[in-house]
Amino acid sequence: SVEDLELEDVLQIGYGGVRCAESGGPEPGVGCAGRGVITAINFLEEEGAYVPDLDFVFYDVLGDVVCGGFAMPIRENKAQEI
Repeated sequence: SVEDLELEDVLQIGYGGVRCAESGGPEPGVGCAGRGVITAINFLEEEGAYVPDLDFVFYDVLGDVVCGGFAMPIRENKAQEI
């Protein structure tokens, strides 16, 4: 569960200092992928992943799933566009 994770468990530093995090998602047919996106963003915020020197934040999420949860990052001002 997310409560058992540390930022170092999910964040990798790649080429040129690019920071990458993989959140995964619910089992197929179970849960809400949109809720998983919100949980991942909140975890990254709480663990300090959004450091001031970031130039750009890019979220790659499932686009073929119709779920209102994908709009939550915009409503909470965590994304500018989807």
